[in-house]
Amino acid sequence: MAAQLRSDRYSTVAIWFHWTIALLVILNLAVGLLHDSVPALRAWMGAHQALGLAILALTAARIAWRLAHRPPPLPARTPGWERGLAHTTHAVLYLLMIAMPLTGWMMVSGGGKPGGVGIFGLFTVPYLPVSKATGHLGHSAHGVLGWVMLALVVLHIGAALRHHLLLRDPVLTRMAPVLRRR
Repeated sequence: MAAQLRSDRYSTVAIWFHWTIALLVILNLAVGLLHDSVPALRAWMGAHQALGLAILALTAARIAWRLAHRPPPLPARTPGWERGLAHTTHAVLYLLMIAMPLTGWMMVSGGGKPGGVGIFGLFTVPYLPVSKATGHLGHSAHGVLGWVMLALVVLHIGAALRHHLLLRDPVLTRMAPVLRRR
């Protein structure tokens, strides 16, 4: 019976990756998208950069874990269009969790200053060897991708809540077992 219960949800490691990265992405989206209009958030830009690189590292580890551990299947009654949309959304989210930190790293690397990205005073990650033009490209891409990421995060949360509250199926409880109905 324990094996059956484990096959209907994500592994503990996958759940840890999901919620840790989700929290960091939401925090970074808030700081990144609002720092120009909320002056108090400007002081968070160093943390924003450090967390972006942490998201990149955690996402690489998460992808490695995912390749070695298959996720639980969607409910059998899930329509094909919904399966396709879910898989596409997840793939784009993974791409964005890589592209967002990389374009941000490109952006700060193209500033022409020596040094690197400070990681909470513990160590420094060197800047990428990019030109000022590449830094500008990174800046433009980072801004656009931030809005795309926000839209997909809202879609992802909305879909999870739809499954849990309206369809009353186990899709959300696979990633949040504490919500499992008894």
